[in-house]
Amino acid sequence: MTDTDDRQHRAILQKIAYRAMLEKGLVPDFPPGARRLDGIHGPAPRTGESTRDLRNLLWCSIDNDDSRDLDQLTFAEAMPTGPPRSL
Repeated sequence: MTDTDDRQHRAILQKIAYRAMLEKGLVPDFPPGARRLDGIHGPAPRTGESTRDLRNLLWCSIDNDDSRDLDQLTFAEAMPTGPPRSL
């Protein structure tokens, strides 16, 4: 298979995926405002008491070992009131 064939197959698959997303009611394209990064100049500032530094917690991630984003983290912590109750 040539590089041209690969590009053509990829283009076909991208069109199929795009159409499938539309058919399922998903929005396959980011809105223009979401693509604009000119206002981001560093980490988000802390705003109020709801922002806490949680770097001291023991956590695990479901991301790949080489992933640099930490958006899917989980941690467990013993609570002074004992184990949680089922609702």
